[in-house]
Amino acid sequence: MKQYLSCARAVNTHGVAGLIKLESWCDSPKVLADIKTLYLEKGGEYIPKKVEKSSVFKNMVLCKLEGCNTFEDAILFKNQIFYCDRSDLDIGEDKVFIEDIIGLEVINADTKKVYGVLENVINNPANDIYEIKTPTGIAYMPAVNEFIASIDTEKGIFVRPIEGMFDEI
Repeated sequence: MKQYLSCARAVNTHGVAGLIKLESWCDSPKVLADIKTLYLEKGGEYIPKKVEKSSVFKNMVLCKLEGCNTFEDAILFKNQIFYCDRSDLDIGEDKVFIEDIIGLEVINADTKKVYGVLENVINNPANDIYEIKTPTGIAYMPAVNEFIASIDTEKGIFVRPIEGMFDEI
């Protein structure tokens, strides 16, 4: 498993005092705002950037990094992807990181039939949607307890789909 997980993208600056506006890729902007060290990836190395302060603002995170004190400093981060160390996040035992399940097989929990591979997780206000690459195309499945029997980051995503969800496979 990856030690560093993508968690945000710098979409712009905010003001003239070095604030960076981050688009959160976490469960909520609050989760991102609570992270004390962010990382930038350069040539396979992860460079730490200490967060001096951050806050949620209009579903984004305004972040002040150590040494980033002017608009000119902040603009250099625009469109950069930020990472966090997985050990800095406490997600609980019943949850998984999206990066850990992308690429896993989606398998019927009862028949063991493989439907395809998880390509993407679409964040939706009501619930996440799994985008599954099947032999015949792309299928979509709500990521809800009614359909997901279990997730094993080594073996796959075990599901119990409703009738018709994967009929074309």
